[in-house]
Amino acid sequence: MTETPTAHTSAQEQARAQFTVPAQHPMVTVLGSGDVLLRVIEKAFPAADIHVRGNEISVVGDPVEVALVSRVFDEMMLVLRTGQPMTEDAVERSIAMLKASENGTSDGHETPAEVLTQNILSSRGRTIRPKTLNQKRYVDAIDKHTIVFGIGPAGTGKTYLAMAKAVQALQSKQVNRIILTRPAVEAGERLGFLPGTLYEKIDPYLRPLYDALHDMLDPDSIPRLMAAGTIEVAPLAYMRGRTLNDAFIILDEAQNTSPEQMKMFLTRLGFDSKIVITGDVTQVDLPDGTKSGLRQVQDILEGVEDVHFSRLTSHDVVRHKLVGRIVDAYEKYDSTHGTENGTRKGGRGRQSGHKGK
Repeated sequence: MTETPTAHTSAQEQARAQFTVPAQHPMVTVLGSGDVLLRVIEKAFPAADIHVRGNEISVVGDPVEVALVSRVFDEMMLVLRTGQPMTEDAVERSIAMLKASENGTSDGHETPAEVLTQNILSSRGRTIRPKTLNQKRYVDAIDKHTIVFGIGPAGTGKTYLAMAKAVQALQSKQVNRIILTRPAVEAGERLGFLPGTLYEKIDPYLRPLYDALHDMLDPDSIPRLMAAGTIEVAPLAYMRGRTLNDAFIILDEAQNTSPEQMKMFLTRLGFDSKIVITGDVTQVDLPDGTKSGLRQVQDILEGVEDVHFSRLTSHDVVRHKLVGRIVDAYEKYDSTHGTENGTRKGGRGRQSGHKGK
């Protein structure tokens, strides 16, 4: 995209910028079907008037907003040049990143294009990428550190991105196997009342890990890889007494570990292995009075070399937009009423003993 110098009219305190979209990029890829992407930008910058004529885009209005709109279109073009399409969600996240950078609330120099075009894994015609700045930093931390904690609310991609990195590491022969584990903790229901064998009772707790695997690998290859021990999905209790070498190990739902279980798991680390621990400290299903190992470990290991804590927020939720609003609403309610996850605090420390999700 070519851009003419911005002109300022001091009397009206307005700025003007004009762009030419290269012919190889159809305008529908820039503006969206039915101009849906353009509408997203217009809504985000009400003090700027955006006009399109042919492949020319002009912006007039508040100097700050005109400059930001110019950067939005620049970032969109950088993404489009990689062959990746722009979506409403991608445009909204690009705008949020640029606004955070402008008002000084962003603590990094990554650009939206750098975040949105970072490929982690390609499988069956789809590519897994980070969608927010915090997600990119989380993925980068997994590359740089031996133990990484991904802590944040539901829908922020903590487990999914870790799984993608695990599959990537296996395919590139950085590790020889993937080990996926979860604590089999009852969330209000009782395991004993479920029908079937012990394995059948535990299986529902591990099902989300299987679902993610099916998104990233050929489903027909998964039973073969599991039979060979290349991929192992097991309850946390099965980790006791083992040393895990040459492995990418993921502990999911770590907020439901006790401090003793967390220490046991962390000390399973062997040579040439990597551990990613994910969890949401606002959704603890442990019995009343039992401390969460994920909450405690932050105080114990913060600052330890080669251990990294990545914290994601409601702004990193990549599910339905309403999920992020729900997370924010609970946080606001808790701060106002002195509760945790909408439930009166109880037990020891910050532990609420909340039993629902």
